[in-house]
Amino acid sequence: MSLSKTEATAAEKAVKAAERILVIPHANVDPDGLSSALACYQIFTALGKEVTVICPDNEPESLEFLPGFDRLEHGIKESQNFVVTVSLEEGVEIDKLRYTVEDHKVNIIIVPKKGRIMPQHISLGEGGARYDLIVVVDSADLSLLGSVYTENIDLFSRVPVLNIDHHISNSGFGQIQMVDPTAASATEVLYQWFSSVPEWRDLVSEDVATLLLTGLITDTRSFQNPNTTPRSLEVAAELLEKGARQQEIIQHIYKTKPLSTLRIWGRALNRIQIDEEAKIVWSAVSREDLAEMAATSKETSGILDELISTVPNADAYVLFTELEEGGMLKASMRSSPAINASALAARLFGGGGHPRAAGFRVSGFHNFQIAVLETIQKLRDGMELQRREGDEVREPLKGVKTTPTTKARVPAAKPAKEIREKPKQKKTPAIDIVEELEHAEDKKKGKDVRPELE
Repeated sequence: MSLSKTEATAAEKAVKAAERILVIPHANVDPDGLSSALACYQIFTALGKEVTVICPDNEPESLEFLPGFDRLEHGIKESQNFVVTVSLEEGVEIDKLRYTVEDHKVNIIIVPKKGRIMPQHISLGEGGARYDLIVVVDSADLSLLGSVYTENIDLFSRVPVLNIDHHISNSGFGQIQMVDPTAASATEVLYQWFSSVPEWRDLVSEDVATLLLTGLITDTRSFQNPNTTPRSLEVAAELLEKGARQQEIIQHIYKTKPLSTLRIWGRALNRIQIDEEAKIVWSAVSREDLAEMAATSKETSGILDELISTVPNADAYVLFTELEEGGMLKASMRSSPAINASALAARLFGGGGHPRAAGFRVSGFHNFQIAVLETIQKLRDGMELQRREGDEVREPLKGVKTTPTTKARVPAAKPAKEIREKPKQKKTPAIDIVEELEHAEDKKKGKDVRPELE
């Protein structure tokens, strides 16, 4: 499946008709979301549009290398323009215009040079909206925009929304949708769209190509994830031909990590646990861990793909991170072909994503560790029912309770070192990553822990 000509044409017409465009990725933005938003900014600006691109939360410092990063704004600054109109019919001419503010009232004083102004000559109204098109990228639902959406619902209700995404769990919001679940990243969807419009093709500069390739590389984990398709590789090759700076992307995304990130990764790696019966591997990072390591919840991004999902013989891999505000945990999940991660996350927790990679959130708890165990139990039950049904696309799971009070029945977890004692195939000599991370303070900030492993 790829973008239909009808979808691409409708989106093209919407952009051409708009003058003031607002571009927004999801909250807790990742490289694909931010790269998609900035690529739209570059193309739409080149088309002569007035473009505002919003980052729903603090901009990730690790992505400062992205072209256009300095153009990001934090929130929607929509101002109301109230217009007082005076009809100058019957030969009326204006000499002076001034205003005063008294007793919480604005007095607008109009002094005619010729003629007389009567009350029937005055009309009131609102000025034009600041935006006439909203483009939402890499988001399966408007609620994932966070406070940018919840604090501006009226704006989203009156301004047309263009929905550009690649998640199979996309809710189909917006007046115009360009959703391709077969695409590996939102930037791949954008490249298909930009390439389909003849006058836009030449606008894909080296900077735009670098943005698009960033999203593609990160969402496929350098083309290692199952969502990588032949088309993904073709797009990557075409972007390289257009001047995408691949080595710059690799250097900033994979080879430069602050000490706080290395420390929190080490903590998560040291706490890997496994439920052998259910074939679930997981680790958890609490608020206390983040504070101790002087890290943020965003720095746990990458732990799941780089460390936890390398444990063999499991069907589900989950990383739980307690967010700084407390009472909320974020879960990132990967799965083997035996489990549909997106369906599981959606049915149990209202999350979503892709069949092999998904995410969800759990709120309303008082104890993070207990919440993790309860969530693992729900996943265990859901996975068992999914296996028993033998169908990854069914009606919502039956018999699986999703209330926060569900009692956990998780067997005693085994430490990570026991998992590595039973490899099924010959592997390269083991490296004690935890020990390397513990000594990372002796290395300069941003350096690889083991550069010889590249």
